[in-house]
Amino acid sequence: MKVPWPDIPYQPWRETCSALHLYMQIAGKYRLARTPWVNHSWHATFYVDGRGFTTSIVPDGPGGIEIAFDLIEHAVVGAATDGRTARFALGPMSVATFQARFVEMVRKLGGVADFDGCPNEIPDPVPFEEDRAERPYDGDAVTRFFQASVAVDRVLKRFRTSFLGKVSPVHLFWGSFDLAVTRFSGRPAPLHPGGVPALPDDVTREAYSHEVSSAGFWPGGGPIDFPAFYSYAYPAPDGFADAHVLPEAAYFDTSLGEFLLPYDAVRLADDPEATLLAFLESSYRAAADLGGWDRKTLECAPGQPRRPRRL
Repeated sequence: MKVPWPDIPYQPWRETCSALHLYMQIAGKYRLARTPWVNHSWHATFYVDGRGFTTSIVPDGPGGIEIAFDLIEHAVVGAATDGRTARFALGPMSVATFQARFVEMVRKLGGVADFDGCPNEIPDPVPFEEDRAERPYDGDAVTRFFQASVAVDRVLKRFRTSFLGKVSPVHLFWGSFDLAVTRFSGRPAPLHPGGVPALPDDVTREAYSHEVSSAGFWPGGGPIDFPAFYSYAYPAPDGFADAHVLPEAAYFDTSLGEFLLPYDAVRLADDPEATLLAFLESSYRAAADLGGWDRKTLECAPGQPRRPRRL
């Protein structure tokens, strides 16, 4: 059975996408405030689940609280480990209204709804409780974005299996609103200059403490007005921008300093999974070869169901 790759043009749902991004920042900041730090901010992310995105269990309240965004029935759902549940509907509202409903839900679950109240990685951020403009909610577009995320998550996880070195989970960063996976060479990186909008430099520098090749998926927004895949290296080795990366639709964006591949080039391909894998693998190889990574030690054959890795 083929996994669907739905059409998700950014412009028709850009206002809804912006709202969903901010809503997930609020829930993500709750997780961030309650969870011990894990390298590269991996403790703060979301994961694709069967109906949308989940925080997994946050250490709070009676033992743990999970927050999930159900993007099929369009609700935020909370579950505590003592059996309590709570939910509220996603729909047209302001960011301030969402925050108030979210705080009320966490408290009903026995949690402590104490977290930073300002967005990250957004120019000119407005504190959540002061953002009272009414936001639209296009449920159909949100569900198609979730279905696209399922397809992308599947390929990123497959790509992840062929790396023996340190590699991140496949997870959604709510600051930049991208689904990502990151490979590490094992070597320290030069101190990052920082300067990410509305993000403390010490967070950025900790995230890029070691050499990486990172790839992922944006629904659109910020510097691009279309859904796209990306791949970059930090630090970028000499010649990286000129590397040959597949498929032909991929290109290096000099303003972003990374390779981009429009989502539609994958969606409309005869074999979307193979097309995306070609982009992931060729851009990684460019970073690893030009950066002098020890590929023989770091890599292995792609994982297969029910087959232990051969030594």
